[in-house]
Amino acid sequence: MVGKYKVITLCGSTKFKDDFIKEQKRLTLEGNIVISVGLFGHSGDDFLINDEIKTMLDDIHKRKIDMADEIFVINKDGYIGSSTKSEIEYAIKTNKKVNYMEPIKQ
Repeated sequence: MVGKYKVITLCGSTKFKDDFIKEQKRLTLEGNIVISVGLFGHSGDDFLINDEIKTMLDDIHKRKIDMADEIFVINKDGYIGSSTKSEIEYAIKTNKKVNYMEPIKQ
């Protein structure tokens, strides 16, 4: 079987590691290809992230958005940080659909 699967990139603060894993599993079982973060810097990954690495990781994530049909934002308790906001803006600018884990408060 060769199917046509939607590609979804997960975006959000890496402090929500458990939610990333939960949503990745759910979206995969719904028949999607899910692209996630490479590490969870705000959830205790034992790795020093300096400014150069942060810039590289942000750019890599935007390339992941380029590869996707849409993004899914992990916005637990309505939280959207500056990096995630930048990713959402990039996704919109590149005509990607944006879905959210929790409803957006207007």
